[in-house]
Amino acid sequence: MMESSTTPDDSGNDLKTAGAMAAIGGVMSTVTKSWEGSKGQEVLSSVSSSIPESTKEYIENAKSRLFNVAYIRSPKVFFGIGEERPFFMEREMALLGSRLKHNFSYFYLNYFIMTSILFLLTLFISPGALIGIAVLGVSWGAVIRATASGSMKLGGVEVSQKQASIVMSIISVVVLFYILSHVFWWTLATSGFFTGTHAFLRDASMHKDEEDKVEMSGEVLDEDEAFLGEAEELA
Repeated sequence: MMESSTTPDDSGNDLKTAGAMAAIGGVMSTVTKSWEGSKGQEVLSSVSSSIPESTKEYIENAKSRLFNVAYIRSPKVFFGIGEERPFFMEREMALLGSRLKHNFSYFYLNYFIMTSILFLLTLFISPGALIGIAVLGVSWGAVIRATASGSMKLGGVEVSQKQASIVMSIISVVVLFYILSHVFWWTLATSGFFTGTHAFLRDASMHKDEEDKVEMSGEVLDEDEAFLGEAEELA
């Protein structure tokens, strides 16, 4: 009979991760219900309406341009499948600089997706970080529920929903920085290594977007006309 290779520590980590994920699911449900019953949506609507239309259009255009799914390169293009030499070391510094610039601008969405996947994978194998996020979500739900009427009393002092949200935002930044610092640095180091290696070695000069192509102008001569022109110049 074959013995299972699962150790008690692995089982404990799996239970912690499953418990943390279940807690996050419950927290998200609680926060959603509390948010719907509070004035948070009204605050966001008023903030959104105060933004000039020109600024909104600029943000929308930038978002549609930067996060256009058409700029996500397929695995065939990303890895150069079927190409003769998709990866090689470029020794000319000028050409290497052009390669890095082109790859970072051409594959930036692929690099972003890869970094996001690495971040999520690192987060899922960190039960402590998941539990911290769950506790933070519970805290946000409690604050939203307590200030659903527009304010709450804390030690005899009336605190508005806006003030409570500002304080919770500051606390959230500090807590997230603390519990996600190792996840962030590990993701940054790992994704930086893979991204840098790909951008350094991948020769994708044959792949260009429409805005990178140079339009040719002038009269195009066929081979006979070009040959006759060169013969006249030699004569």
